[in-house]
Amino acid sequence: MKTCLIVEDSEVIRKVARRIMNNLDFDAIEVANGQEALDACELGMPEMILLDWHMPVMGGMEFLQSFRPVIKKKRPDILFCATETDKMEMARAITMGANDYVLKPYDRESLKAKIREAGLM
Repeated sequence: MKTCLIVEDSEVIRKVARRIMNNLDFDAIEVANGQEALDACELGMPEMILLDWHMPVMGGMEFLQSFRPVIKKKRPDILFCATETDKMEMARAITMGANDYVLKPYDRESLKAKIREAGLM
């Protein structure tokens, strides 16, 4: 089973994302910020990361910047999750290492489409 790391400070959104990812046959791991995500990736690299933009301790952009040196094997697909539609920020996230983005609130079908595009389904 493929693994998805859910990086989100909202417990409610993490639980919704976990349910969606489990229904899409992913084993989901939840963390509340970018620093916890880096720590989780050191223990075992997931196939996919759902990454929130704004979080305490370390946000999504800071995670992307800090993540590059952590990668030892195949880089996971990173789906940047945001409420903003600022095209410049989305382009910056992709330049920094995200594969794509999805706008919140997302649902099963929108995540499934992005996961298919990434070739993980």
